Amino acid sequence: MPRQSRIDAPGALHHIICRGIEKGRIFRDDTDRDNFIERLEVILPETGTSCYAWVLIPNHFHLFLRTGREPVSSVMRRLLTGYAVSFNRRHKRSGHLFQNRYKSILCQEDAYMLELVRYIHLNPLRAGIVSDLEALAGFAYCGHSRIMGSVKSDWQDVDTVLGMFGEQRHPAIQRYAAFVAKGADGGRKPELTGGGLIRSLGGWQEVRTLRGMKTLLKSDERILGDSDFVEAVLGSAAEEMARKYRLRSNGYTFEKILDRVASIFDIPVTDLLAPGKQPGRVKARSVLVYWAVEALGMPATEAGLKLGLSQSAASRAAQRGRNIVEELGLDPEINRNA
Repeated sequence: MPRQSRIDAPGALHHIICRGIEKGRIFRDDTDRDNFIERLEVILPETGTSCYAWVLIPNHFHLFLRTGREPVSSVMRRLLTGYAVSFNRRHKRSGHLFQNRYKSILCQEDAYMLELVRYIHLNPLRAGIVSDLEALAGFAYCGHSRIMGSVKSDWQDVDTVLGMFGEQRHPAIQRYAAFVAKGADGGRKPELTGGGLIRSLGGWQEVRTLRGMKTLLKSDERILGDSDFVEAVLGSAAEEMARKYRLRSNGYTFEKILDRVASIFDIPVTDLLAPGKQPGRVKARSVLVYWAVEALGMPATEAGLKLGLSQSAASRAAQRGRNIVEELGLDPEINRNA
């Protein structure tokens, strides 16, 4: 069976789970864990990706992210590739480190955000890595310690989570801690990790009761949400895929988009490909990167290389391009907005 494509959009929430190949350890010691965290510290701010919860377990990790300027797939590609190369070099091994593709589940915010934060942060307790909630509060390799204030990290979005428990920080921390403690005996929840999602009414009973949700009539293992949310996400994804397929089937390539942008902004193609700080050129190159990524599905890294841009510069250009396209009402297809 062919694997399903990723579903993503700016502002989307993703619960990401990634395991070691053959259940092997991907973190052998604190040096490995620190290496992984250092990569998060760089990649998440550069891509505008928010992280609300995370945990490192010896043979897998969880991340709870909100898509920023770049798709989560680009964020994960940078994170996993860089870490795997470093891990293999350090431990004198070769071959794949991670098991197949990581699992990415698009989540409905209102119903699941706090449930997922709690579920992810209780992982070390369930796995026996820490003995109790007090130890969990000080465990450096889990986002819970950052929310509790035991460890400081600028890259984790602590304020958004605490803001859901009140405006004043100290009382909010206390309410958050009580919320986590209340779920400490809940055990594993396959409904929050993609297991048992498909029309499993019994598996959803607790969540439906807790959140007053509608009965799940539609489902998809890539999506965590009620029927209306799942249907809306799949509909939007289908429309986007149809658009990209139509463009490609009509012969649209990077070169054709390049010509389109050059025509719109009245800039020679050679100038469009060359770096420069002139406002008109920067604007046109930004639209080119945005359309290459969004309309053709090209990775931002690949689009950036064609223009001599770094990964972070391509990401910023794509965001500028999005704003310009929306402001001017532009479309990449030749016969529109010409």
